[in-house]
Amino acid sequence: MTVPALALTDVTFTWPGQGGFTLNCPAFQIAQGQSVLLLGASGSGKSTLLSLVCGIATAQSGQVMVDGNDLGALRAGARDRLRAERIGVIFQQFNLLPYARVIDNILLPLRFAPGRRARTGDPRAEAARLCAALGLPVDVLTTQAGRLSVGQQQRVAVARALIGAPALIVADEPTSALDAATQGNFLDLLFDQVTRAGSTLLMVSHDERLGQRFDRVIRLEEIIKTQRTAA
Repeated sequence: MTVPALALTDVTFTWPGQGGFTLNCPAFQIAQGQSVLLLGASGSGKSTLLSLVCGIATAQSGQVMVDGNDLGALRAGARDRLRAERIGVIFQQFNLLPYARVIDNILLPLRFAPGRRARTGDPRAEAARLCAALGLPVDVLTTQAGRLSVGQQQRVAVARALIGAPALIVADEPTSALDAATQGNFLDLLFDQVTRAGSTLLMVSHDERLGQRFDRVIRLEEIIKTQRTAA
């Protein structure tokens, strides 16, 4: 039987203190190679769920499995290594190093993930291929990331997430700053490269118009419940 790319079972997580909340996820799975859009409004628990999926936060109970690995059974260092090896993250704010060259930003995950580096072959050649496939200019690799347009920075962030073909790509509202035409072009390029890498895609958004492109569309309230901490 094929191992799911992601599986959450009876997960509970509580942010402490006044204004905190408890998140419960009874069951949620994504099959290998699927593309899944998770729809949720601001404040609905999307960021907390992504933190649990990426091993940044640890569930107080239940099980979070990524590519067959139980995150809760790992020490912090081992979770960090697994995240670097198995998960590529496209952040909403991109989180590029603005004064570093584009090539250095793209290759950064490989410093912490020898398995991804081994799968890459020639890292610089693969970085150049990804940039070309994502529609970036040929001279972009030597440009400081902070000098690029917002759209170009976004594509560099995608190349960084995809290099080394991690098992799971997690994208946090990556199209929120784009108009409809640019959004469509960006998603075409993203899906092409995710398919080429053989990765699974989990994208979080509030934009229901994106749903037709994905294998599955799930509303956050269908898989999690949140309860605010009493003041």
